Amino acid sequence: MKILSKGIEDTYAIAKKVADKLKGGEVILLSGDLGAGKTTFTKGLALALGVSETVTSPTFTYVKEYCGRLNLYHFDMYRVADADEVYELGLEEYFYKGGVVVVEWNKFDNVRNPIRIDIKSLGDNLREFEIDDEYFGD
Repeated sequence: MKILSKGIEDTYAIAKKVADKLKGGEVILLSGDLGAGKTTFTKGLALALGVSETVTSPTFTYVKEYCGRLNLYHFDMYRVADADEVYELGLEEYFYKGGVVVVEWNKFDNVRNPIRIDIKSLGDNLREFEIDDEYFGD
C-alpha cells in the first residue's frame, strides 16, 4: 500500500493508523534515505502509543526506550557495520520484550514477520510511504 504525506501532520496520521493496529511484539523496519522521515514517523508512532517523552534519533546510542500503551524500542543502526556487530551488542533481546521495535537502517539478518515501511522523499515536504499490504491493507 502506498500513502502520500504532505507534511508532518500527515506522517503522524499514517503512524497513528499503524499504531492503532499494534498489539506488542511487532518489529517495524523503516527504510529510506537520510532525511526521508524515518525518525519523524517514529515520533508520530510514539505519540499515538501514548509516549510523553520527546523522541530523538538514537544514532549514537543504538537504541532508546520509551513507555506508553506499549513500550517502544527505537533503534538506529546507521553506525553499525553488520549483523555480527548487532548480535555482539545483544540488541536482539529487545525483540522478545513484548513491546514494539522500530529499526532504522536495519542490520538484523533474521527478523521474523517484520512490518516493512519504505519512505521516499518526493521533494519539499512530500513523502511516499510504502507499507506491507498484508499488515496494513484495509
